[in-house]
Amino acid sequence: MKNNYILIDFENVQPKNLGILKGRDFKVILFVGAHQNKVSFELASAMQSLGDNAEYIKIEGNGPNALDFHIAFYIGQIAATDKNCFFHIISKDKGFDPLIRHLATKKIFALREKSIAEIPLLNLTNVKSTRDRVAAIIEHLRSRGNAKPRTIKTLSNTINSLFAKKLKEQEITDLVEELLSNNIVIQNEKRITYQLPIVEAG
Repeated sequence: MKNNYILIDFENVQPKNLGILKGRDFKVILFVGAHQNKVSFELASAMQSLGDNAEYIKIEGNGPNALDFHIAFYIGQIAATDKNCFFHIISKDKGFDPLIRHLATKKIFALREKSIAEIPLLNLTNVKSTRDRVAAIIEHLRSRGNAKPRTIKTLSNTINSLFAKKLKEQEITDLVEELLSNNIVIQNEKRITYQLPIVEAG
């Protein structure tokens, strides 16, 4: 099995469900921008719970793509010492894609995912708490931009797929009700809209 590294572009994506990585064999590196002077308590607590498998890297200086260059450097550094590595770059920035294609020519495996929930190896069926399940759903919905489900039925199908079709029908219903009761999903007759929690950049 590959050694999986999650490299988070914190300027671009602020994940809310890092807790689902606890007890899993992932190494997490959170790259923080030069002007990002704080992280939420929830994020810090989740990082701490990962122990030696998590670290912060505060980038030096400013400028376009400064954080991206730091991520690229660490990919090269890790790949030079770990020949069994697999990188998951968590970012919405498509600028990483040419790098990923180049890495493939060097037999270095990498993917860019817009959220932690998109990592193929991350089996969300092991996530049991409603809080972490809702956090995974919110992050997935956020990553879909304008392509979110527009009816309760399609939202339920999306949740079912996200959890690898392992949830019971009642569990899906309960999750939808949780989203509705917290006004994250708003139902207007047959259509639904979203009021996803605002992500603080720090």
